[in-house]
Amino acid sequence: MSATVRLQVNGQPVDVPAGASVAAAVAHWTLHFRTSVSSEARAPLCGMGVCFECRVRIDGVAHQRACMTPARDGMQVDSHD
Repeated sequence: MSATVRLQVNGQPVDVPAGASVAAAVAHWTLHFRTSVSSEARAPLCGMGVCFECRVRIDGVAHQRACMTPARDGMQVDSHD
């Protein structure tokens, strides 16, 4: 197992420590995970999968909770959903 994993966040490569969540990878790249229907920037609030504010598209699957998903090599994350 490597010490870091590399994934793509909004098309940009991001390296995070092995075992880090997708939320950590997105936060490494930007503080805003998505935009609400009223155009406000949203980011994780609870960090334990309850608030759903950290929803992202992972490998083409929408509405994934970034705080609950471990980052892995090659993962494609889109926070602009």
